[in-house]
Amino acid sequence: MTVIPIKPTVEAAAFNRSRQAREAEVMLDKLIDDFDENPKSMQYFYDLFRTVYIHGVTLPRPAGPQVGMTCIQAPEELIYAVGATPIRLCNGAYHYDQIGADFMPAKSCSLVKATLGRLHDQEKGVPRIGKLDMIVNPSTCDQKKKAGVMMEDMGYPVHDLEFPNVKESEASRVYWQRSVRDFAVRLQQLTGKKLTRNRLNAAMARTRRAQIAFRALHNLRRKAPSLVLGKDIFLVTNAYFFDDLERWTAATEALVEELKQRDADGFNAAQKKAPRILFTGSPPIFPNLKLPLLIEEAGGVVVADETCSANRMLYDMPVVDEWMVNHMIDSLADHYLKPCTCPIFTRNDDRRRRLIDLARDFNADGVVYQAFSGCQVYEMEQRSVAKTLNDAGIPMLYIETDYSPDDMGQLTTRIEAFLESIKARKRQAKVS
Repeated sequence: MTVIPIKPTVEAAAFNRSRQAREAEVMLDKLIDDFDENPKSMQYFYDLFRTVYIHGVTLPRPAGPQVGMTCIQAPEELIYAVGATPIRLCNGAYHYDQIGADFMPAKSCSLVKATLGRLHDQEKGVPRIGKLDMIVNPSTCDQKKKAGVMMEDMGYPVHDLEFPNVKESEASRVYWQRSVRDFAVRLQQLTGKKLTRNRLNAAMARTRRAQIAFRALHNLRRKAPSLVLGKDIFLVTNAYFFDDLERWTAATEALVEELKQRDADGFNAAQKKAPRILFTGSPPIFPNLKLPLLIEEAGGVVVADETCSANRMLYDMPVVDEWMVNHMIDSLADHYLKPCTCPIFTRNDDRRRRLIDLARDFNADGVVYQAFSGCQVYEMEQRSVAKTLNDAGIPMLYIETDYSPDDMGQLTTRIEAFLESIKARKRQAKVS
């Protein structure tokens, strides 16, 4: 499978020299060139990011409205069902972080600043997504709530999708279901298409195929020795943000088949004694994949994650009991609420349980917890998560960082020390 070919235009040549293109190129080259024996199926994704981020090509999309999403809690199946295309807007570029810093508070989260910076730079923003007909902004973290007004000031129509602060009560479940139903009405008004059972069922079938492909990829990461590095998994899931759904699914299925063959051949993608790391916290979003990259350059391997740019995004699938439109919408609402382990909830019991389960299921030797500076919910939760992991005998490294490359040297030292401590711990366990 190949990506849309790049046309050598004057515009593309000029874009190649831009700051955002150079930032993306540096990261992509490291992800490819610093590692031996990358999966052949990853070439699709390497070419995709080079085409979109480095050459500034706008990928062809189906006819119909485009709906930007600031968070994975917006039900994309509803968007597909009315003939629109969902595009996740979260951005990982330091270039756009700096643009956003011009009108955001200095201590704001890098992800929110970069997302607003990219939307502010409408003509040159990457990925190039064309005209957005609407942005759906789930009211998860407080910074994204306030960002909705800024997006409106930039000229974007914004739908605030109200999200509850708790998920355990029936009242919060009903509140969320009503919010999702209101969103379905707004989408029908946007597209002029009625949301029918057949259309919604077809949309859920499309996303289900993608979810099945991702779950197969996820389960292959359990294997020891490791069949694939975490830096490639994050690239695959980041591609889901903007790639065509069917193309992405087919490319992921091809990767799954290659990894199955690697498993049969006894292939090891990492060093023999590489510490197995579970990654959690603020989401790694291209080109800011510096922490997963540093972990694996230092000799570790990211075997699992609990983030909204990978595992939380696609792993769970909706379950429908009654195939009537309103029941299907309510089932989708439950699917986006009940399994969610986002730290925006008042309590984080589910997230701590999920981390313990992942660490045990994937035989992780340690956890790396990333928190973007200014992301208060992840910063505040790290103490309770650290205690839970410590009680379970699982070491954790907490790293507060941002999109700047200036701390790469310091982070390298800390990560290398953490991985060495894990190796020493394992040697000690063998002796005793």
